Amino acid sequence: SAPILLPVPIMSSEPKTINVKMTIQIDEKTAGDVVLEVHPEWAPIGAERFIALVKDNFFTDCRFHRVISGFMCQFGIAGDPKHYASWAKQKLKDDPVKVSNLRGYMSFATSGPNARSTQLFINFVDNKGLDPQGFAPLAKVKEGMDVIDKIYAGYTGDNKPNQMNVKQFGNAYLKNFPKLSYIVSAKVVE
Repeated sequence: SAPILLPVPIMSSEPKTINVKMTIQIDEKTAGDVVLEVHPEWAPIGAERFIALVKDNFFTDCRFHRVISGFMCQFGIAGDPKHYASWAKQKLKDDPVKVSNLRGYMSFATSGPNARSTQLFINFVDNKGLDPQGFAPLAKVKEGMDVIDKIYAGYTGDNKPNQMNVKQFGNAYLKNFPKLSYIVSAKVVE
């Protein structure tokens, strides 16, 4: 007799999205919450690193050290230089670009191929020109884009933080830029 075929449960091969809530201090008086929806299926290596950094409290008191109006806001150099250094030397292989760098989408910054470490940016506008350069989004702003839009962008030209000094001296150096918006906390939420 023929074997009895039982229905096979359909398993989703899509990894579940993960929400990360960031509280951002925009200025001395104003703070706001942002919820990032992390998509491991877009950039699995980058998503895994971002979640690991969140769980390590890497972004606590982390400044938006590079903000370009009409382009993007960048963060990801820990306030404590030792904390930054412990992660920065662990370079990531590149993820292929599966979705475009649209307004509210977050990608890792990089200095070249397979050189991503801890710095990320959130696009203020659609930046599709970044896609062929290998910037692979791993998350999008689910709630709080109005908060992102208010991140301080006034330090420009010669009056902006020097990334080498930020890496070497952390928030001690960034005290010279008191208006920088910063992440108060970041945590994985249900």
